[in-house]
Formats: sequence, C-alpha cells, structure tokens
Amino acid sequence: MSHDDTIPRDRRPTRLYPGYVFDLDGTVYLGDALLPGAAETIAALHAAGSRLIYVTNKPLQTAAEYAAKLTRLGVATARDDVVTSVDALVDYLGREHPGATVLPVAEASTCDELRAAGIALTADPGAAQVVVVSFDRTFDYQKLNAAFQAVRYGGAAIVATNPDPYCPTPEGGIPDCAAMLAAIEASAGARAEAVVGKPSVHMARALLGRLGMPATDVAVVGDRLLTDVAMARSLGMTGILILTGVTRADGLAGASVAPDYVVEGLAELLPAGL
Repeated sequence: MSHDDTIPRDRRPTRLYPGYVFDLDGTVYLGDALLPGAAETIAALHAAGSRLIYVTNKPLQTAAEYAAKLTRLGVATARDDVVTSVDALVDYLGREHPGATVLPVAEASTCDELRAAGIALTADPGAAQVVVVSFDRTFDYQKLNAAFQAVRYGGAAIVATNPDPYCPTPEGGIPDCAAMLAAIEASAGARAEAVVGKPSVHMARALLGRLGMPATDVAVVGDRLLTDVAMARSLGMTGILILTGVTRADGLAGASVAPDYVVEGLAELLPAGL
C-alpha cells in the first residue's frame, strides 16, 4: 500500500487490540535498557486482557534467552511469548518440507533449536534435501562448499532465516544472513525458495498461529517500515510504526509502505483515557 494522506499516521490508535506483536530492539528496548513507558504500557495492555508476543529476526539467541532478557529488564516473559526467525523456519519446514534432512549453514544455537524441534541435520551434502542458511559468524569456505554441493549437484532447496544484509552493532555492524545467502546463491546458481523472517508472510503466519487469533484482531508494533509494518500489512494486521528506533518522522514521506498509525513512544499505544 502506498503512502496516503488518509492514513491516520499522526495520532494514537483509537482502540485496544486482542493481540499485539512487538518488535524488540528499538521498540521495547535499546541495548540493555527498556525504552520509556515500555513496562507501564505492556502492563496496562496485559491488564486490559490483550495477549502480547515479541518477535525478532535475529537468530543468534534463542527465544528462551530473549524471554530471559525481557524478564531481567522488568517485563515478565515466557519462552512461548517470543517468536524468532528460527521459530518461523521450524514452522515453514514443518509445512513445506516435513521430514526433510537439513544441511545447516548456521551457528550452534540455531542447530540445537532445529534438533530440538525434531529436524534431522546432516553435514553430508549428498544427504541434504534442504540447505538452511542463517546468520552465521562461523561461516567459512567449507560451509559454502557443502551448501554449493548440496544445491548444485544434489538438488537441495534453499531456505533462509532472515533477509538482513547486516546486523547493527555498537561498532557499526557485521554481515548478516543475506551475505551468507548471496554467496551460496551465486555459486550454486539457485535462489532461496523462502526467506522466512520479517517481513515475510511465513513469519506473519507463525505469529498469528502463536496468538491463535485472526489478523484483524492483531496490531504489530515496530520501528521499521519495510519489515515490521510491511509484515503486518501482508496478512491484514494493523501496522503501528514507533519512532524510538530506526525510522524517523521525516522518513515517512514517499515511503512505499504506509503504517496505520505512527506513535512517538509506547505510551501512545493506549487509547486516550485508558
């Protein structure tokens, strides 16, 4: 949906939603500190009866670790309240490649999560039916060659966790999943059949499945138009842009994706008077 002056982008939502999906970094917290109003707003939404879950593309930590961080920062969170790109990957593989043997280009924590979900992993390119590509700081020529052999000569499909080219860090940034994926696609002469993290419909489906409610009952709150808001709008959820992270108000003009609402901070999620 293109930018449109009819979109109420300069005021808070006028209703509460049964379900909320919150991006994490830049939305709920920055680094190791909650953003202003986060704890109070989340508590108020819980008290009003809304169901809240949290989402991230970053696969370097497990959902349990993200839940522990939120809890440590003052927002009590269970593991099942967090959906990562690895959760979306498990959901996708279960639907599209049930029982497939996977060759992972991924770090140990991601491999552990895949095994825990009952997915068979292999280091043998000849045995692989799917090559899974993730953010991998241990990526090397051996992994690239194994993925190349599995795809080019074994006909394995490619599925990636997230589309991010780099991951922001306090030092500036480091190469993310899209860099590993580009190397494999270029050498093997094949494209990934799916990139399951935000903003894909695969992640949107995983979120709606976790909430157990229709898209019209769900609001997605995040600081990026092309990931958080685009994902919301892909399946008809409400997209709420928050200006505490990457996107600034002057970045809205001419944007290819328009939010339903724009808020300065989390406190503005609550309708006036609540």
